Amino acid sequence: MIGGEAMTIIEAAERRHTVRQYTGRRIPKDIVEQLAAKINQNNRKYNLKMKLALENTEAFGAVTRLILAKGVRNYIVLAGENTPDVDERLGYCGADVMLLAQALGLNSWWAGGSFSRKGARKNAGAAKADKVAGVIAVGYGAVQGAAHKSKKPEEVSRYIGTAPEWFIKGVETALLAPTALNKQAFLIKGAGSRVSLICSNGAFSGIELGIIKFHFEAGAGKENFEWV
Repeated sequence: MIGGEAMTIIEAAERRHTVRQYTGRRIPKDIVEQLAAKINQNNRKYNLKMKLALENTEAFGAVTRLILAKGVRNYIVLAGENTPDVDERLGYCGADVMLLAQALGLNSWWAGGSFSRKGARKNAGAAKADKVAGVIAVGYGAVQGAAHKSKKPEEVSRYIGTAPEWFIKGVETALLAPTALNKQAFLIKGAGSRVSLICSNGAFSGIELGIIKFHFEAGAGKENFEWV
């Protein structure tokens, strides 16, 4: 159960699809409070500066709003101090908030390139030296989106010996995660209870490392393995 809703985190991952068109329906106060609480929790735990912006379009230019982000008026700015691992932490925590939004009945779109860094930075209150790695649009979709084309588990994973059920489920959930241009350019390796993850999608590799890690943990159960 997450966010008080009758939906598990895996169910949220299964139902989440990219949605770029939104209605004008405002997000209710109780849902805003739950999203803000989750963002603040992650900011404290992982030393980040993520911020929820409501009824605001400054993170998307006029052309983007016309073509890609129709009706987007709410978004989460992914920001943090510019350290070597900030992208991974933002990817991990962004995935956590994104799936909570889905569980609360919202739709989302993870935008890693088609957004205004100036507008996002302004609304996050981020310093010039901080990293702004992307935004997650959230709201009530005009459509619910569709499942993305996916690779097969054997194309993105290797396990020495017979893979246990937790590893299989972890890989299946990782394949539900959003990746840039839907490349799914990652490889998960397992041996015993030890698991490693490599992402090779260029400038988005750090963010996707965090996103995939969160999804794999959700499917596999963190108590069943350790990252190496």
